Amino acid sequence: MVEQTSPGSTTGAADGHGGARLSGGVIATLVGVGLLLVFMIQNTAPITLHFLFWSWSWPLWLFTLVTALLGAVVWFGLGVLRRHRRRVARRAAR
Repeated sequence: MVEQTSPGSTTGAADGHGGARLSGGVIATLVGVGLLLVFMIQNTAPITLHFLFWSWSWPLWLFTLVTALLGAVVWFGLGVLRRHRRRVARRAAR
């Protein structure tokens, strides 16, 4: 039997069924970003970085942010390359 609802009634997320759910990846990302923010807030001391013959001073939180962003760009780029290679392989298999 099919349950019918009146136009004014609410169903879905309000009664605990249906609605948008967060996936494990989204939850892990939110937890990771939260931990990164806590780390950045707690570590504001300046550090001196040495690379080859250059030397400069940055706050540790800024270095952490730049490193995290660089890692995210590399991770995203590798995913794009993987999808592209799979797409090319599927086309070649046809």
